[in-house]
Amino acid sequence: MYLEQLDQSRLPRHVAIIMDGNGRWAQQRGLPRTEGHVAGADNVHDIITASAELHLGFVTLYTFSTENWNRPKDEVDALMHLLMKHLDGDIFMKNGVRFRIIGDRKRLPLFVREGVEALEDLTKDNKGTCLILALSYSSKWELTDTVRQLASKVKDGDLNPEDINEELISENLQTSFMPDPELLIRTGGEQRISNYLLWQCAYSEFYFTDVYWPDFNREELYKALCAYQHRQRRFGKTGEQVEHDT
Repeated sequence: MYLEQLDQSRLPRHVAIIMDGNGRWAQQRGLPRTEGHVAGADNVHDIITASAELHLGFVTLYTFSTENWNRPKDEVDALMHLLMKHLDGDIFMKNGVRFRIIGDRKRLPLFVREGVEALEDLTKDNKGTCLILALSYSSKWELTDTVRQLASKVKDGDLNPEDINEELISENLQTSFMPDPELLIRTGGEQRISNYLLWQCAYSEFYFTDVYWPDFNREELYKALCAYQHRQRRFGKTGEQVEHDT
């Protein structure tokens, strides 16, 4: 239904998603939380395919935050093994999807680090949608890391403090290879962005839905994109200015 309403010439280049609600989805069904994560991981495959069919440029999924390392060890271990089980190269190659990750790779278990880097290498020449997992990621960690890099360059005499501007900061973020997200989707009913792409989402449109991530199917994605297309993106201008410019 919503697919027919989409103007595919006005789709966002970059959609960022906070996949929330796996645990609550499972609890509502009397299942262990891990079963919710399994259902959520299965759903990622459908969203990958739908995004590729729409020719979305970039889709970034908030998969595991730096704060998630504080969860019980058995849940963290289960999530890491589940991640690797569902990173199926066939679905990426079939859909021409390129795979990337952002985040603190050093904290990942060796088998995860090796697995994601192998998938990055396998898909590096694909020309379709770029799917990015934010893995061991938080925005405050990213910004702190970037500040350290720039401070080191200043200390070594390779950078003047006066030359630090918004463009330079963006160029030194982990997300420098992609545009800022025009649309941020959060599932699961919460209305916060949880330390996710804080710099990059300065002018993103936010879409919050009560639907838990395992139930956020392609129709729900189309619905979010339709809602985005009814927004007026002003970037500090008045509505009248935007209408005049278009």
